[in-house]
Amino acid sequence: MYSRKLFFSILALLSLVFIIGAVSLHAQDAQLTVGFAQTGSESGWRTDFTNAMMAEAKAQNINLIFSDGQQKQENQIAALRSFIAQGVDAIILAPLVETGWDDVLQEAKDANIPVFIIDRNVSSDSSLYVTRIASDFVYEGRVAAAWLASATADRSECNIVELQGTVGSSPAIDRGKGFADVIALFPNLKIVASQTGDFTRTEGKTVMESFLSSMDPKSICAVWAHNDDMLIGAISAMEEAGLKPGTDVLTVSVDGTVDLLKLMEQGEANASVLLNPNMGVQAYAAIKDYLAGKELPKLILVPSALFTPDNAAAELARRGAS
Repeated sequence: MYSRKLFFSILALLSLVFIIGAVSLHAQDAQLTVGFAQTGSESGWRTDFTNAMMAEAKAQNINLIFSDGQQKQENQIAALRSFIAQGVDAIILAPLVETGWDDVLQEAKDANIPVFIIDRNVSSDSSLYVTRIASDFVYEGRVAAAWLASATADRSECNIVELQGTVGSSPAIDRGKGFADVIALFPNLKIVASQTGDFTRTEGKTVMESFLSSMDPKSICAVWAHNDDMLIGAISAMEEAGLKPGTDVLTVSVDGTVDLLKLMEQGEANASVLLNPNMGVQAYAAIKDYLAGKELPKLILVPSALFTPDNAAAELARRGAS
């Protein structure tokens, strides 16, 4: 027969096991708090990206603290410091430009808060962040140039005007490089003018108006824009100048937004390389994997695609936007 003392010892042990199990289950089910520092809302794609990040966080029961940088790096740095002060479980940074992040990333590391870079890149030491979730911007530029090379294979000369993204940003740097690398292989392709449109529709139109006034519009064979919004602005400028974009002037850009796909359907645009805005799936999975002790690669690639008038309608239908 068990003694009274042994009985209570067993009861205490069982209670301890129950408490440990309950704490363990609670830890597994605890809601993650993640700070997300966005660049701003300069384009339709950026808005789609933000909305997708928020929707995915809600679907995964993640408490997402969102900060809109309003196109200012100092705002993003302040947001990161606020996240650190709040003791969030992880930080997601979509950096406006590549440089200038070392100090605040070190502060996050010192606070044992993991940082995940998303979309654009940073030039900081890779030990200051866990991984980057992004498309291959160089590849996007190469795909855009390859399409243009194919579309102009029967032309002895094709003068290209380029609408660059924000100066110092990784997509502007990398897309420009990828495009230039490919057209260097084709003597008939030449960039004759290049200027930043800061990834905005308004600036894209302004820059295109400047190109059209400074050269013979008939000499422009194609417009290469680092994102759809700048191209949409350029299309408006061309139409106001009496040109038929998509026919008189070929167009190629990056993003694959609904607005640009609709212009393709109307014959006013020719090609766009997809920059997938649904990166939240990979980002939140990376955070959970890291917190669970898994080792991650330094780059998690998001797949891309090329849209032309041949598949624009199908893609719009797939998105429910036709």
